[in-house]
Amino acid sequence: MDVVRLPIICGPTAAGKSALAMAVAEACGLGIVSADSRQVYRGFDIGTAKPSLDERSRVPHAGIDVADPTERYSAATWMLSVDAWSRALADRGCAPLVVGGTGLYLRTLTNPLFDEPALDPEARRALDLELQSLPLDALRQRCLALDPARAHLGRTQLLRAIEVATLTGTPISALHRAHAREARHDVRFLLVDPGPERLRERIAQRVDAMLAAGWVDEVQRLMQAVPHDAPAWNATGYDAIRQVVAGTLSLARAREQVIIATRQYAKRQRTWFRHQLPPAHVVHVNAADPSALDRALAWCRQEVPR
Repeated sequence: MDVVRLPIICGPTAAGKSALAMAVAEACGLGIVSADSRQVYRGFDIGTAKPSLDERSRVPHAGIDVADPTERYSAATWMLSVDAWSRALADRGCAPLVVGGTGLYLRTLTNPLFDEPALDPEARRALDLELQSLPLDALRQRCLALDPARAHLGRTQLLRAIEVATLTGTPISALHRAHAREARHDVRFLLVDPGPERLRERIAQRVDAMLAAGWVDEVQRLMQAVPHDAPAWNATGYDAIRQVVAGTLSLARAREQVIIATRQYAKRQRTWFRHQLPPAHVVHVNAADPSALDRALAWCRQEVPR
């Protein structure tokens, strides 16, 4: 099986990677494959910072709006779609550029996920009903007992780890080791990170921009159509905004909660990138640096297959 070179622009949320990737893609004639586990869901737009319709008209995008809000969309599903999306972009004359901050998605390109075991649908539904009501800390403690290697992950990944370990008797981490697929991609990373202090400022600015863009109105519309326990609601910040719509939380307090939750998520992302990316294949850039675009273009010309 041929191994395909795949360039990736990644980084924590609000680091500036999307704007930099857009500039690179436009300059180099590339298409973007989103590696964002929140942007896969239709209708969840403002709170997931999806590229605008204008941006998508200027640069072809894939991996966005590919799942219903009620669907449990997995990293394995994303991984199996990347090659098809890449071929579709190539048919339009665009080499693919992967862009995003979901570490588990990116990891599948270098350490492909296992062939997942079949789970009993009724047992899965019953367990899901039990788990959905548990707070994040309780899920983390449960995962520590079942699959400690995954207990540091976010809510969606914790739910999946508990589900697989409970219903199969084997942790996902063990299944990864025993049944991993062969890697199909030779990846190269441009890691966009302005540093912790500047990132904190950028996160607050982006939350304010989302609220100004109508995030509360978006959530109000979604609450009329999407079940309260749909997986799409797990995206950072949506629970707080739902409470605003329900009248149980002030907008000012919700803003604070969203900023805190987003900063915590960004901290986990930065830790993941620091420890999981292969150092020899990573170029670092600060999007606020005046030379950022020139460095990104030089990286692109070196790493994008001709």
